[in-house]
Amino acid sequence: MSPDLLTDASWALAMGLVGAVVFALIGLVSGTDETATVAPLTLLVVLLGVPAPGVFTFFMAGVVAKHITHAIPTALLGIPGDTMAVPMLRDAQMLRDLGVPHIALRKAISGGVIAAFVSVPLAVLFAWLLSPFADTIGKAAPWIFVVAAVLIAYTSKGRLAAVLALVPFVLLVVGLQAFVTQTTGSGLSISFFLGIATGPLIADLFTALSPGGRRTLRRDAPRGFDLAPDTRTWKGRVPNPFKVLDRKQLAYTSAAAGVSSATFVFSPVAMTVLMGEIAGARIKNGYHRLTSVMAVRNGTTESTYIAETLIPLIALGLPLSPMAAGPAAPLFNAPPVYTVDAESGETNNLHNLLSSGEFLVYGLLGVALAAIIAYPFAMTYAHRAASFVMRKVSHEAIIGAFAGLIMVICMYEGGLLAVGVAITVGLVGGLLNKVFNVHTGVQFMGFYVAVLTVPQILALVG
Repeated sequence: MSPDLLTDASWALAMGLVGAVVFALIGLVSGTDETATVAPLTLLVVLLGVPAPGVFTFFMAGVVAKHITHAIPTALLGIPGDTMAVPMLRDAQMLRDLGVPHIALRKAISGGVIAAFVSVPLAVLFAWLLSPFADTIGKAAPWIFVVAAVLIAYTSKGRLAAVLALVPFVLLVVGLQAFVTQTTGSGLSISFFLGIATGPLIADLFTALSPGGRRTLRRDAPRGFDLAPDTRTWKGRVPNPFKVLDRKQLAYTSAAAGVSSATFVFSPVAMTVLMGEIAGARIKNGYHRLTSVMAVRNGTTESTYIAETLIPLIALGLPLSPMAAGPAAPLFNAPPVYTVDAESGETNNLHNLLSSGEFLVYGLLGVALAAIIAYPFAMTYAHRAASFVMRKVSHEAIIGAFAGLIMVICMYEGGLLAVGVAITVGLVGGLLNKVFNVHTGVQFMGFYVAVLTVPQILALVG
């Protein structure tokens, strides 16, 4: 093994372990949205100068680990661990009513592990098939972003409202960017990104400052929960996901992972709902249907996130998917380390730094590290972990930690002006998210339309 290869592998292993541990713990905390947690921490890793293999493995291990442990609050407490866990709430509630929340949890996380291993090689294969068209797509990128933005917006919960909301949001980004450029001589990128990523959080903070809004957030008493005890339902020291799921559940989960790995331009939440409905419609027994849907849906959360990152990253280098434009955005665009040229659509990011083989190897390494760390932990200590988080962990402290991280990164990019831009974009984006269901993936596509497409339009008309 050459010294360079050994160095890359060491970085990948070390950062993969860090990502798996950190996000396995973050996933335990309900309501920790992927974009608001995965994206800023990945951005921090990029800006700290971690080599490309370390950045990619950190991200992969983090996403998979979080989507393993996010099932703990979802299945045991009835609180979604993050956005992608919301489609599992109804089935998890019905299994809690039957007195088997621990079975719901174990089916869900076992499906997630299997789907993650299935989706990595499939996503690399689909990216390879798309690669011959990369140059053509790159030249047409400014106009493709418009189409992709409209498609992603219309397939979101906001539908037509999300599509129309793109216009004022794009104008807001264009106006702020022009003001910053005129004032400082250079534009911003990271601050816009962080503002969009943490928009719902910023909106909630402003709501809490309003007397009327504060009344809507007030609770009369602490919420109570009933937790099933930790019980071992497997033989041996290490649980085996292939034995937790039966043959039909393995088949449905693998098939859902394969289908969702190919449809990388659609909403991950929509694909999670759809795959669960398709699998559930084919099973008559009620209990088997519920447990199978839990496995399929949590598996789809893994496969969509992996495929929607890998396919655009390997084939194009452009963030042309909801996932690539959201939590995975730092892998594409994190100036000055990774960039997407606004005029030509040329890239300097992981697409240029890693080969398809390296994406496959380091992707599987990230999945394996997450499975080794997060899966046995979730299977064995779910009750104690959920109880500890609900009793001892302060959500306010976690929010404060991420707010501090955002402040530091914004100050690094552009000082107080960058902080103001992040707050402005975050407040507007957060309100669009909460009121009109314009989720962060739509807003990120709006940002790319503003910086890639609008200059092309102005050049044509001007």
